[in-house]
Amino acid sequence: MAKAKKPPAARKTAGSVGEYRSIVWLSGLACGVLAAVAPGIAMVAAGLLAPGAVALTLDKEPGRPVARAVLTFGLAACVQPVITLWNSGQSFDTALSIVMDPGVTGTAWSAAAAGWLMTQLSPLLVRATLEAAALARATRLRTIRGKLVEAWGLDEAPGGPEQPTRRHSRRADM
Repeated sequence: MAKAKKPPAARKTAGSVGEYRSIVWLSGLACGVLAAVAPGIAMVAAGLLAPGAVALTLDKEPGRPVARAVLTFGLAACVQPVITLWNSGQSFDTALSIVMDPGVTGTAWSAAAAGWLMTQLSPLLVRATLEAAALARATRLRTIRGKLVEAWGLDEAPGGPEQPTRRHSRRADM
């Protein structure tokens, strides 16, 4: 008896799970290598990017848009502390003092919060802008229609401009 083939969707899902696991494994390997080679930088990155790790864990949407924004904003705020650590010798004590500095940590975490806030407010602002543009266009078209009705001497339909009247009904045609 021949084996039934999996549908293409099932094969794709199984492959994407395997790919996800390999990416997680490779990411863990990269973090381990970073912690072994440069423990100071690993500590600064872990301390300052903690909100990004939380967002990465909680964001279940495809593509993880919230986590990407939080990590991007957080990484932007981590550049200067990593440069400071690099220029001061990359010692573990220096890394600890950088992470424990409330100004540095507050800046990085505030940047991550700004990334999260952007993902929450952007769709609302885009929707409000598009609705305002649609309302303005509808008002402009109604004004133009009113001018044309007046210029051509047409009577408005009894139902108003939203409901055109029918001149013929089906019952009259039968």
